[in-house]
Amino acid sequence: MNARPWNCRILVWGGVMALIGCAQQGPPPLYLWETFPRMQYDALLRHGAGSPEQIPAMEAQVEKARAANTALPPGFRAHLGMLKLSVGDHDRARELLMAEKASFPESASYMDRLLKQLQVPARKEVPAKKENPA
Repeated sequence: MNARPWNCRILVWGGVMALIGCAQQGPPPLYLWETFPRMQYDALLRHGAGSPEQIPAMEAQVEKARAANTALPPGFRAHLGMLKLSVGDHDRARELLMAEKASFPESASYMDRLLKQLQVPARKEVPAKKENPA
């Protein structure tokens, strides 16, 4: 019997395993996504109405990202700001929208539009009075 084929196989497998073990991991992710995409999806299913129950989970993700020195994903602050707005926390919503604008300048025109709407008081629909020509 010839032991040479087995020696070759062991040598090749050993080399492959060494290369796998020494391979570098890819770069770390840029953002701490976690469950944020699912939260956005849930809000879209409700036709834009986010659930106020998302607020504590999102604030916990902010703290986790801060502790891990990782950035929050695009749209995160804006989504949290809209949730804060839905529960009546206008000041915090404004802060979050401005933070989104600062973190992602490409969102500036949209964030400016949202911030402008925050400054305008909500208008109530008043039915127009009809004049009687009589």
